[in-house]
Amino acid sequence: MKQGKEVENPESRFFAVLLAAAKLPGVRIHREAYLRSALARHCSEEEIRRATEETPAAAGITVELLDKVANDSIRYETAKVSALSAAAGIPGILALPATVPADVAQYVGHMLRIAQKLAYLYSWPDFFSDEGDDVDDATVGVLTLFFGVMFGTQSANAAVGKVAGMMSEQVAKKLPQKALTKGVVYPIVKKVAAYLGVKMTKESFARAVSKAIPLVGAAVSGGLTFATYLPMAKRLKKHLAGLPLADPSHRVMEEDIVDGEVVEEDESFATAHAEPHGADTAAVTLEQPRS
Repeated sequence: MKQGKEVENPESRFFAVLLAAAKLPGVRIHREAYLRSALARHCSEEEIRRATEETPAAAGITVELLDKVANDSIRYETAKVSALSAAAGIPGILALPATVPADVAQYVGHMLRIAQKLAYLYSWPDFFSDEGDDVDDATVGVLTLFFGVMFGTQSANAAVGKVAGMMSEQVAKKLPQKALTKGVVYPIVKKVAAYLGVKMTKESFARAVSKAIPLVGAAVSGGLTFATYLPMAKRLKKHLAGLPLADPSHRVMEEDIVDGEVVEEDESFATAHAEPHGADTAAVTLEQPRS
């Protein structure tokens, strides 16, 4: 990640925040362990085994059941992030330089947690396959798009559907690297990152204001987090649940299988689904969280 003045643009600033949050303890979700725990009360051992070795869709687990499990995870993560945000608001204005960067980091970290949980339930592959700090570019790309869906960005919705279609067509167990880093989806990733860099800066300012008064700031901060995080998580859940990738009845015919590693620039897709973001080039300052 670029440092110094080169991180001043919203796109680079968003990536810096995302990567910093991904290094925080407890942010990365172990796919197999999570699926086993989440499905234990609802599925047979054979279904769980196949869900972890392949996908929940391949195990024949219905979207309706997955929705119930997803709602449990959303409630858990929302309660946790709201409580942490409220706690960060207790010290008041004197602690703002320390609490606001930490609050932004833990908020983004919990966005990453729920994004992983929902992705694994709805048959996306493991995003963090090792214990190292590095996050590969394809994972950064798809997580950026997931955040875009959470913030209601239509171009992100279209791009996530495109990536899911590639994976479904080739029955893939990993993200289509080239499409997310060089191909048809990559221009959308960059646009969404720039939009989110501006959007999250505005919201981090709102969080700073909410913490200015001790105790009162705690209630406002926790309430603000609850009011923003819950609908964003539900928005991502709804979108992922509606993709063919999550549907156990969706089976790909052999003649339909194509190469998911498309790298040619598809101008019609990039143009048709990229809404204008007037704030994309605005000058912003987002405090980079410390891990």
